[in-house]
Amino acid sequence: MEIKFTVPGAPVGKGRPRFTRTGHAYTPDKTAAYEEKVCLCWKTQSGQGFPGGIPLKATIMAYFPIPKSASKKKRAAMEGTFHTSRPDSDNVAKAILDALNGHAYPDDSAVQIDRCWKVYTNAAPRVEVTIQEA
Repeated sequence: MEIKFTVPGAPVGKGRPRFTRTGHAYTPDKTAAYEEKVCLCWKTQSGQGFPGGIPLKATIMAYFPIPKSASKKKRAAMEGTFHTSRPDSDNVAKAILDALNGHAYPDDSAVQIDRCWKVYTNAAPRVEVTIQEA
């Protein structure tokens, strides 16, 4: 079985947990909102899930917008090249996999292989996710 879905908009990396004055940890609002968006996109585009005990492989393609400050010539040259600035690819993957935890699979520890690429695009920014049995 294979699950494929797309999350529109610029990719967001998993933020560090924040702490209240009393020491309780919470997820930053930007991260929580993005994780809800990922879960909603999965539900509307696929909605399929994997049972527990199956090793999974996740492939994530994160397409970032080219900066507006780039010239037309530089924009054309940057299309399809690797995005080497923040957020880190592991933080992008973590935000996606944590959002699907308990929905598409019982626990994200089932994901044995995860590959995440970050590239620039002139098209709409998005994240394309594919999850399949390993």
